[in-house]
Amino acid sequence: MQISSENAFMSGPLPRFLCDVMLARFARYLRAAGYDTALAADAAADREIIRQAAEEGRWLLTVDRQIQEHKAARGRLVTLPHASLNAQARTLQERFAMDWTGHAFSRCILDNAPLEALMDAEMSLVPEDVRHSGEPLMRCPSCGRVYWRGSHYRRMMGRLQRWQDRDFD
Repeated sequence: MQISSENAFMSGPLPRFLCDVMLARFARYLRAAGYDTALAADAAADREIIRQAAEEGRWLLTVDRQIQEHKAARGRLVTLPHASLNAQARTLQERFAMDWTGHAFSRCILDNAPLEALMDAEMSLVPEDVRHSGEPLMRCPSCGRVYWRGSHYRRMMGRLQRWQDRDFD
């Protein structure tokens, strides 16, 4: 595990991340946890990804060990293991004071936009049983995806809760 020497434990605003394409699934979990997490373009060169992280004030998360050779990446790079989501979350937890559940499901897991409450006029977008469940209904203002606490939510939230409890096995 390679981590830059700068201390990244945060007591202020949430850290912002940029994941390389190899971490697309992990990026969805970071977004589910409420972290502003961009995903690098599929064909982007290392120097472009490093530049994007710097310009946007993001920590670059990668499994690419070669990117460590770029001087511009120093102080902005966290290399995660090429392993399970749990192992990647453990490594990030060792680096940052992660709150996996405090801001959960406040961002679109597809495009990273902050979610908004679903308007009454949009209720026809969800199944009738969900409309009458009393659960909060959210919508992504960017892509229009509607979120509710169904099986996908429960599965992802279960994992986030285990990470919050420091259970990474």
